[in-house]
Amino acid sequence: MSSFLPKDESPIRISLSVIGGKWKPLILWHIRDNPQRFSELQRCIPGITQMMLTKQLRELESDMIIIRTMYPEIPPRVDYRLTDLGKTVFPVLCALFSWGKTYQDEIEKIASEEKSKTGPVDQRVKEPVKRKKKT
Repeated sequence: MSSFLPKDESPIRISLSVIGGKWKPLILWHIRDNPQRFSELQRCIPGITQMMLTKQLRELESDMIIIRTMYPEIPPRVDYRLTDLGKTVFPVLCALFSWGKTYQDEIEKIASEEKSKTGPVDQRVKEPVKRKKKT
């Protein structure tokens, strides 16, 4: 995200460029209550690579959503926490969480209803036809 936003830029586009994507909402969700170290974030976000986590954290820091704090210790310790501006995104993330939960529940309900209409999956799937090998 650029430091200088065009005046005619859509607020939705700006929002998505700052907090959108596969990883940023998860990163923000995990640091919402307490500062987190890099290794803690990597552990609690399955599938994210070290390179991608580094990239996403740098972007969030550049957009002033998180603060990176380096402590003068040996070994060095670094943690990430939300800025005051970063805390303002939580009503949006909580709404996404709520919607995601509702969606998940509805999909499970529909799948359960479909399963009860048609019977167990293994009864619907026919055995493959066994063919004799040509000799």
